[in-house]
Amino acid sequence: MSDRSPTPQPELQSLSRNVGTQETRKLKAQQAGTHVWQGLGMLGLIGWSVCLPTLLGAGLGVWLDKRHLGTHAWTLALLVTGLCLGCANAGHWISQQQSAIRREQEDEG
Repeated sequence: MSDRSPTPQPELQSLSRNVGTQETRKLKAQQAGTHVWQGLGMLGLIGWSVCLPTLLGAGLGVWLDKRHLGTHAWTLALLVTGLCLGCANAGHWISQQQSAIRREQEDEG
């Protein structure tokens, strides 16, 4: 006697469909030349899209603080502004990529 109960047919079909979909994605990724390094490059791209505006804001703030002495701390204000702009830029880029992935998945079926 077997301790296992038989798997219901609809669950088996659903599992089979999911495995087939994942395998199709993997094969397309291999054909397109998508690699781990490409994914890491995308992470670097997102990092730089946040880092660069932050550093530019901080640099401009330091320059303004040296040139125009006053009551305002330009460095901190422009650093935060650059950080916010960089995060908005990264968020926009990520949402575009997600939209492209969704469209591709809808085209697949």
